[in-house]
Amino acid sequence: MFLLWLRVAVVLYGCASVSAFAAVLGNREGWRKVCLPLAGAAWFAHLTSTVERLVLAHRWLPVGTHEVQSALALLIVTVFLAVAIFYRTLSFGIFALPLAFLLTVVPALGPDKYTFSSPMIRSGWLFLHIGALLLAYAALLFSLTASSLYLMQERRLKSPRSPAFLNWLPPLETMDQIAQKTLVLGFHGMTVGLLAGSLIAQESVGAAYFADPKVVLSFVMWALYMVMLFVRRSRGLRGRRAVYLSSVVFLVMLSVWAANLFSTVHRFSAP
Repeated sequence: MFLLWLRVAVVLYGCASVSAFAAVLGNREGWRKVCLPLAGAAWFAHLTSTVERLVLAHRWLPVGTHEVQSALALLIVTVFLAVAIFYRTLSFGIFALPLAFLLTVVPALGPDKYTFSSPMIRSGWLFLHIGALLLAYAALLFSLTASSLYLMQERRLKSPRSPAFLNWLPPLETMDQIAQKTLVLGFHGMTVGLLAGSLIAQESVGAAYFADPKVVLSFVMWALYMVMLFVRRSRGLRGRRAVYLSSVVFLVMLSVWAANLFSTVHRFSAP
């Protein structure tokens, strides 16, 4: 029964993460109203699962990688809920809730090491992993290009002698919207890609994949991506500063590609 409670918590964590992104990054009031109740329901289901597991095992502390992952996620959400209630802010939810989801999704698959039921299913997850990450890279590159063109157009409009060959550039507002929308698209692609990759790595090498340099850099890039979205949305950054932010994440992206040379996980999982 504790496994059922944990799976309910995972689903609710996923829904709460979506609502947190929409509430904080999209400034949607409707999502803001459901984010905290969803997170609270997920926390309750998670707590019930943890207590029931420990009671059945006649232990007070978690044992094993999956139990420790689950306990860490529970503590992270506990801190988030305390901050959200006492300080009336959901901003930390865009960090805490997706992290809790990632930490609990593999333990929710079962107490033993998970294995895919067929090579076709494993290939499907691998295709989702690669396709989603390529989408994220392409979207980030497109956003960086749009931000750079925004800067060129801004200079052209301010200069009395602007070159005629730049007349094809779209309006500033259009390019800013393109840069923002492609950033959001890339973030969703990266989140889906990292989730699928985490499942594949857990199935292949277990929890040791957390020590892989490519995996560490991928999660660093995901965190930077989230910070860039949050800062860009909250500060209304445009022009030069937006280009600088996109450039930092793009450099990290190149580092992630280079880390493939030293990644034991990706060599292991390659066909």
